[in-house]
Amino acid sequence: MKNTFKHGVHPPENKEETNGLPIRQFPFAPLIILPVQQHIGAASQIIVKEGQEVSRGQLLAKANGYMSVPMHSPVSGKIRKIADVLLISGQTSPGIYLEPFPYSGQEVVVGNPISLDASPEEILKGIQDAGIVGLGGAAFPTHVKLKIPEGKTCDYLIINGIECEPYLTTDHRVMLEQADDIFTGIRYLLKVTGAKEVIIGIEANKQDAADHLSSKIPTDLPVRVQVVPVKYPQGAEKMLITALLGKEVPSGGLPIEVNAVVVNVATTAEIGRLLPHGQGIQERVITITGPGVKKKGNYLIPIGTPLRYVLEQVGAVDNISEVYMGGPMMGVSASSLDISIVKGTSGIVVFGDNEVRKVDKIYPCIKCGACVDACPIFLNPSKLGILAKFEAYDTMAEEFNLMDCFECGSCSYVCPSNIPLVQYFRLSKGIVRKRNSAKQQKSNA
Repeated sequence: MKNTFKHGVHPPENKEETNGLPIRQFPFAPLIILPVQQHIGAASQIIVKEGQEVSRGQLLAKANGYMSVPMHSPVSGKIRKIADVLLISGQTSPGIYLEPFPYSGQEVVVGNPISLDASPEEILKGIQDAGIVGLGGAAFPTHVKLKIPEGKTCDYLIINGIECEPYLTTDHRVMLEQADDIFTGIRYLLKVTGAKEVIIGIEANKQDAADHLSSKIPTDLPVRVQVVPVKYPQGAEKMLITALLGKEVPSGGLPIEVNAVVVNVATTAEIGRLLPHGQGIQERVITITGPGVKKKGNYLIPIGTPLRYVLEQVGAVDNISEVYMGGPMMGVSASSLDISIVKGTSGIVVFGDNEVRKVDKIYPCIKCGACVDACPIFLNPSKLGILAKFEAYDTMAEEFNLMDCFECGSCSYVCPSNIPLVQYFRLSKGIVRKRNSAKQQKSNA
C-alpha cells in the first residue's frame, strides 16, 4: 500500500461521537492544581509564594535549564499552598494549589511579542518562554526538538495531523477551527528550521480537515496537504516519515537524520497563537469521551484542572472502571482521580464496568507471530516478552533493540494470550535507563 508503512494494526476508531463537536470552553474549577513536572526534562522552578495573588498568564515557575520550560498561571487567583502534587505515575511532584477569583474576567497577561522578523534564536527562546511542549502526548520541550544540530539540515517540515489514536479528535477539531494559527505557527517553524517544504500529514478519516486546510494555504508558503490511509500507529513520527517521504529513520536516530522535523499540529497552532502576543500556554484542547461519559466533546480546558472535577462536569457514570489519560492504545490508565490535566493530556477516555474486557488470565506465548506481524518497527515482541520474564534486560537492549520500542501497544492489542507486552517493555526500558545512568555516573566519578 502506498503512502503508509508496513505492519501496524486497525483498532476500532470510535471517533464518530466527537469528531463533529466544536471546541467548547470548559468552566474553571474551584481549585487548580499544577505540578511543576509536566514535561520531559527538568521540572520548572517555582518563583511565587503562598498567599500571592497572580494574573492569568503570569509566570509561576521558570525553566530550570535548557531542557526545561516555564509554567504560567491558567487563571487569575490566589495561591493557597505550595505542596506535593500527585502525578499519573503514582509519584509526587512539587506543585501549586491555585484558587481562581470567582468574579475575575480572566484576561490574559500580554508579554513580549515575538515577531516573524525575529532571528531563529529569538523564536526558539520565545517558544521556550511560552512553555510550549509537544501536545500530542509526549510533552517533549518543543524548542529543544526544533534546534537543528550542527552539520545537519532540515529539508522537510512535517506537521503531524494524523491522530491515529482511537477515540481522540482533538487535532481534528484544531485543524478545522484554528487554521490561521496553524499557518502562522508554520511561518515561525520555517524560520527556525530552514525547511524548504512543509507537508501536513492527515489520515483519510479526516478528509474534511484536509480539504479545509488545503483551501486555506497561503500562496507564499511551500505547504501541501497529504492524505494517507488509516492505520495505527501512523501518528508516530518515524512511521509518518516513512509514509510521507518513503525514508526510514535509522535505529536510535532522530528524524533530522533523514533531514526532517516533525511537529504536532496542535503544537504548531499554539506557537502561532501565543508567540505574536508573547503569552504562555494556559489551556489546551482535550477530547473527553468513551462509553462512561454523558457529555462527550472537545473542550478547551485550563491546565491544572483536577480530573475529578472534569468527570463531574461531563457526567461520568457511577461505575467507572478505567479512565485513560490519552487514548486507550498509548495512554496511561489513571490510578487516582486526584490528578490534574497537564500540558501533555490530549484526551480523557472513560469506561464503565460493563465496557472493559476483563483479562482473567495471562496465558503462555504460543509463538503465533501475531505480535511480530503487528510491530511497525520490526522488533520481535514475543522474544522480548520472554526475555523480560527472565529479567534479561541487557540482552533485550543490546541484542533485540528494546530501546527502539516506542510503546505503541500494537503487540499487546493482537496477543491472543493476553500478555501485557507493552507494559513489560515499558518497565524493562526504565530499568535499562537506570542502569545506564548508574554506569555513566560511575564512569564520571
